[in-house]
Amino acid sequence: MKIIKIKKGEELSAAGFLSNRTDSDFDEIDKSVREIIAGVKKDGDKALHYYSEKFGGPGEKQIEQLRVSQEEIDNAYNSVEPEFINTLNKAAANIRAFHEKQLQKTWRYEEGTGILLGQLIRPIKNVGVYVPGGTAPLFSSVLMNVIPAKIAGCQRIVMCTPAAKDGGMNKYILTAAKIAGADEIYKTGGAQAIAALAYGTESIKKVNKITGPGSAFVARAKKYVFGTVDIDMIAGPSEIAIIADDNADPEFLAADMLSQAEHDAMASSILITTSKDIAEKTSQAVKRQLEILERKSFAEKSIENNGAIFVTEDIDSAFVIANDIAPEHLELEIKDPEKYLDKVEYAGAVLLGKYSPEPLGDYIAGPNHTLPTSGAAKFASPLGVYDFLTKTSIIKYSEEDLRLVKDDIIRMSDGEGLTAHGNAVKIRFGELKRR
Repeated sequence: MKIIKIKKGEELSAAGFLSNRTDSDFDEIDKSVREIIAGVKKDGDKALHYYSEKFGGPGEKQIEQLRVSQEEIDNAYNSVEPEFINTLNKAAANIRAFHEKQLQKTWRYEEGTGILLGQLIRPIKNVGVYVPGGTAPLFSSVLMNVIPAKIAGCQRIVMCTPAAKDGGMNKYILTAAKIAGADEIYKTGGAQAIAALAYGTESIKKVNKITGPGSAFVARAKKYVFGTVDIDMIAGPSEIAIIADDNADPEFLAADMLSQAEHDAMASSILITTSKDIAEKTSQAVKRQLEILERKSFAEKSIENNGAIFVTEDIDSAFVIANDIAPEHLELEIKDPEKYLDKVEYAGAVLLGKYSPEPLGDYIAGPNHTLPTSGAAKFASPLGVYDFLTKTSIIKYSEEDLRLVKDDIIRMSDGEGLTAHGNAVKIRFGELKRR
C-alpha cells in the first residue's frame, strides 16, 4: 500500500489520487444499458427473462411468475435461524427509531388577515427498491431502503432482486423484506429491473422513484431513467477515509480499511494520519489481514489500486484532505473525536472513536447506510424518510393583500418581458380591458 507524505499547504493534491475514474470508463456499460432499457420498454416481461438468461441468470423456464409469492416469502422466513431473525429485528428497530425522527408534516402559517402560506408534505405513492443478490446479497439494504419508505407512508413499495440460476431466492433477502414491510417482490435484477420499475411491464407496474445500490449497470441505468422517475443517487464504489493520530490501533485501522476494500476492486480505503509509525504499522497489518479474507481477490485489488495512506504534519491538514475527498464514510480514530466534529465539512457518515467501526453504521446503529460517494457528500445527503416525501407549496392571498403587492408583481413581470404575468394581476383590478 502506498504511503504518501503530504506537506503543509499541499493537502489538496491528495484528493487527486482518487480521481482516476471518469465517464469514459463507462462507455461500454452505457451502450449495453441503453440497449437493455429499450428492450424492456419494447418487450416487457419477455425482455426481463431474456436479459436475465443472457447474463447468466434464470430464464423463463426457471421463473414462471416474476412476482415472489407469499408462500415463498413465508417459507424463506421460516427457514432462517431464529438468532438471525432476532438480529434483523434489532437492526430494523434501530433503523425505525432513527428514521422516525426525520418524518416531516404539512405546515402552514398566516400573515395579517388574508395571507396563508405553507407546504403540503405527502408520501410518494409508488416507490421501487433495488437489492443486489449476487456474491454479496445485501439484505441490510432491504432494511435501509424499505423502512424509511414505510415510515414516510408510501402506499406501494416494490422490491426487485435477482434470483438464483434455478429461480430460487435468497432467504435472508426475503426475510428482511418481510420484516421491513415490502409490498411486492420481483425476481429480476440488473439494468433490466431498473427499466421495469421506471417504465412498467406486464407484471411490474411502474413506480415514481427508485432507490437502492447495485452494480455499475444498475447505477448507469438509474442515471438514464432519471427524469422519467426520481432516483436516490448514482452511487459509485464504496469509500472509507480514516483520520488517525498516534493513539490509534493499527490493527483496527487495517480491519476497517479492508471492510470497504472487500466490496469490489474499485472501492477505496484511505488512511490519513499524523503518525509515520501508525502509517507503517497499518500498512503491514493490511497485508497480514488480507490473507484471511474470503473476498481476498476483491480487497487486494482495491487496496493496490485505490488504497493509500497519507501522512500529514498535523491534524488540521488531515481534515483538509478528508473534506476535499468528501468520503462516503469518515472515521475519526483520534483522541476526543467529538471535539473535532465541527472540523468535518463533508462526509456521508462520521463514526467517532475506535469502537465505532464502519460496519456498525452499515448494519445495526440505525442511521442509513445508503450514502453519497465520489465526493457527492459536498452536495448530497444520506438516504432518509425525506427522500420518500414530496413537498407542495401553499399560497393564498385575499383581494386586499394582492392589491398591496400588485404593482411589485407588474414591475417584475415587465422587467422580465413576461407581460402576461402582469396581466393576470391587472385584470383582477380592472386595469386590463376585458375583450
